[in-house]
Amino acid sequence: MILKIPFISKWFAQRSGESYTLENPSRGMYEAFGIPFGRGIVVTPATSMRSTAVLGCVRILAESIASLPLPVYRRLKPRGKERTSHVVGDLLGKSPNPYMTAFTFRETLMAHILLWGNAYAEIETDERGEIKALWPIPPYRVEHMETAAGDPFFRVTDGQGKQHNVPFYSMLHIPGLGFDGRKGISVIQWARQSVELALATEQFGAEFFANGTNVGAVVTHPAHLSDDAYKRLTKSLEEKYSGLGRAHRMMFLEEGMTMAKNTIPPNDAQFLETRKFQTSEIARLFRVPPHMLADLERATFSNIEQQSIDFVTHTLRPWAVRIEQAINIRLFDSNEQKRLFVEFLLEGMLRGDSAARASFYTQMFMIGVYSQNDIREKENDNPIEGGDRYFVPLNMVPVDKLDEYLKNKVLTAGAEKGGGNDAKGNEGAAGDPATGGQD
Repeated sequence: MILKIPFISKWFAQRSGESYTLENPSRGMYEAFGIPFGRGIVVTPATSMRSTAVLGCVRILAESIASLPLPVYRRLKPRGKERTSHVVGDLLGKSPNPYMTAFTFRETLMAHILLWGNAYAEIETDERGEIKALWPIPPYRVEHMETAAGDPFFRVTDGQGKQHNVPFYSMLHIPGLGFDGRKGISVIQWARQSVELALATEQFGAEFFANGTNVGAVVTHPAHLSDDAYKRLTKSLEEKYSGLGRAHRMMFLEEGMTMAKNTIPPNDAQFLETRKFQTSEIARLFRVPPHMLADLERATFSNIEQQSIDFVTHTLRPWAVRIEQAINIRLFDSNEQKRLFVEFLLEGMLRGDSAARASFYTQMFMIGVYSQNDIREKENDNPIEGGDRYFVPLNMVPVDKLDEYLKNKVLTAGAEKGGGNDAKGNEGAAGDPATGGQD
């Protein structure tokens, strides 16, 4: 038997950096030979999605990032920005390749980062060197390699097992949290025990209700019943007391029979609390508010709104910045990086709340930040004539006419005190015919 070969234990210990014995093998020893550990619960990025909490967190984050607008901007001098058309904007906003939409592409990359810690997309260029398409690659098919000179590149294995090398500049790589700044770690692998416990409780619940012998009640007869008597008694009980409509009827028993109602033992029912705790544990792992996973135990009308704001600020924004910077560095050349960039519009998260959206637009309009057409554009409405003017609260004066308005206001105030007054209100100002023009 191969497990009795001594060098296997030594080889695995050297490979993993830990000590194992064949007499007392640990989880890693089982997994090295493909043998399920425990009751067959093996936590991988793929199998972790069997947990409803993991599935919910991944869907929430991936769909949220994929649904946010991601336009290309041009920097203005001395400051400011404006939207512009670019091939990168078309790839990220419409279709990155002939076979998927932009939403599916970004959703896939985000799922890869959350589960494997890294997202990869090979950059296809034409003969002129311009980007033609982006092709996502499953992280488990990508290896980080270096040449003899220390230059990094990627080795990709396709579905048929064939390998090809991709230059560093031809791969869009978005790493998650990592230790070396080059490759992210898999959160699922680092928190595998939490995910394993969640899967174990689900498995226990399924086996408990599928295979457990749990009867609702027990009727005991002091004597031995014949087969015919047993059938008549069973039929009588089912006809009189079985079903929701007969649930609370009074039961009459004969011949010394007794009845005892069964309930789920506390030790067996405790797994419900465990499952609830693991949902919160996994939500903490992905920084997703529990109420977004339908855990409303501690949710109120007021704190849900604040939790939603925290979700955008502390969860979505770091992911958005991470993705933006990777795209800006890899998909724009050195000259374009000085004037072009992409940026997620997190304001899109307000679209689900019309009251908050209206209040935000009103405040931005009142201080001259947004014009009517700016607001209409964010609401996907067409611009209107004269809607590009900006206003301030001072009698709603256009910003570009503010200096002229203030000048006229001063002159009008002086005229009301008497013609010929200077800016200080003194009579007989220079050039006034009534005083001979004396100073």
